[in-house]
Amino acid sequence: MAFAALRDELTCSICLNIYADPVTLRCGHNFCRVCIDRVLDSQETSGVYVCPDCRGEFLERPELQSNLKLCNIAEYFHSTQPAQPEAEVFCSNCIESPVAAVICCLHCEVSLCDNHLKVHSKSQEHVLMEPCSSLRMRKCPSHLKALTYYCCDEKSCICVSCLLNGGHRDHKVININEAFKKKIDKLRCILETGASMREEVEQNIQNLQMHKQSTSAKMASSTEKVDVTFKEIKRQLDVLEKRVQCEIARREEQMSLSVSDLIQKLDIKKDELSKRMCRVDKLCNMTDPLNLLQGQEADVNDFFDLEQTDICERVVRMIKTIDDLEESLIAKIVHTGLSGITGGVGVTKYFPVNEATEILLDINTAANNICVSGDLKTISCSEENQKRPETPERFEDCKVLSTRSFTSGQCYWDMDTCKSGNWRVGVAYASVERRGHLAFIGKNKKSLGLRRLGDSYFLRYNDQEIKINHKAVCQKLRIDLDYDAGQLSFYELRDPITHIYTATITFTQPLYAVFAVYDNGWVRIRN
Repeated sequence: MAFAALRDELTCSICLNIYADPVTLRCGHNFCRVCIDRVLDSQETSGVYVCPDCRGEFLERPELQSNLKLCNIAEYFHSTQPAQPEAEVFCSNCIESPVAAVICCLHCEVSLCDNHLKVHSKSQEHVLMEPCSSLRMRKCPSHLKALTYYCCDEKSCICVSCLLNGGHRDHKVININEAFKKKIDKLRCILETGASMREEVEQNIQNLQMHKQSTSAKMASSTEKVDVTFKEIKRQLDVLEKRVQCEIARREEQMSLSVSDLIQKLDIKKDELSKRMCRVDKLCNMTDPLNLLQGQEADVNDFFDLEQTDICERVVRMIKTIDDLEESLIAKIVHTGLSGITGGVGVTKYFPVNEATEILLDINTAANNICVSGDLKTISCSEENQKRPETPERFEDCKVLSTRSFTSGQCYWDMDTCKSGNWRVGVAYASVERRGHLAFIGKNKKSLGLRRLGDSYFLRYNDQEIKINHKAVCQKLRIDLDYDAGQLSFYELRDPITHIYTATITFTQPLYAVFAVYDNGWVRIRN
């Protein structure tokens, strides 16, 4: 009971809730700041301000004094009370035993059960509505009359006195039921829109979940492929290692036998030479000229036969064969074996790699101050006029297009370039100008090109050239085209391959590879 009494003391008479930021009027009555401000605002046009509790009048708008003590008490009381479910509304006339109300009369500020409703006045001033525990909130705080109208300008509910005598006479005012219907219709539209948006969000969630599952399945499949691939590579490497080791051992044994046989023959030859040298030494010690010149040992022309030369040649061949063993045999076996692994079922079976696109130079577009090689792969400057026939598709100066065009998909081509940097490479439409300053690559939106100056790269498109933050260290380049994505990427073919720049453009026509050289520049398309 004490708490109930305390609650009554802490309840705002306007909103019938516990005080929020309570303030005090000069008459001593307390209200929520927001509630009393709203009441005073509605009374502003009448010239007199009235306290909602004591009906005391003020000629000027009263100042609101913050009641900090009451604010602290209200906050403490509110913090100590558990959240209560909404209480049931009972009939105001059933005193002996509580009976649930079925209707409320806003005029009388009473709740009625079925029996008391039958005897209640049916006149128009008695406004009946659904049961409500705070009937005072249904009345105008200024005039204490039923809120039967809605001001569209101020978005607030007002009574008939507010409409006739208050500050709403020039505002757009409609019946509260009409406003209610419009609000319900608007809320239903919002609800439908929200339902549609929620359905779209749910669909996106489902799509993302499906994509996540699909991605997980693909990653699992890729993991399995990688595992299988590297197991197969390891198996083939083990096989290749054993084969190479066996081949080395076999060749070593064969070479050892050949060398041993040759050494044996050389030992025999050495003994024979030693014997003959002893006989020659005896001849050298003879003192009688006739005995030396007429004796059986006198002719020594055939002392050294031709077999010596044959043995020396065999020794030279043997040494060279031993020296070339690692380079000519081992390297060949290892290289062939590794090529079979990386280019066969070991890798490309599971991870196929796109090959470079075949690019040939179109001699019909080549300017007369450049040379084009016979295989249509190399372009270089020429001091002499090539005297090619003048046609509309031929460039006036230093440029040439490729023979093939690209309208979709992905492709790439590799090039060798001169270190001097007197070149520009990229792509162009067939409609690019062939003469005049607009024929320069990147001068308009019909072409895009990359050039090198010193150790820097520059990209030009739509007559704007930008310096790329990448230090040039390699003369081998790659151009990667993704037509559908509108991306043209440039790479340096060093180890590892290094990205230079990616330009993003919406392609609208078939694209051709374009090349330009000047001074001593040259470009060669790699096979």
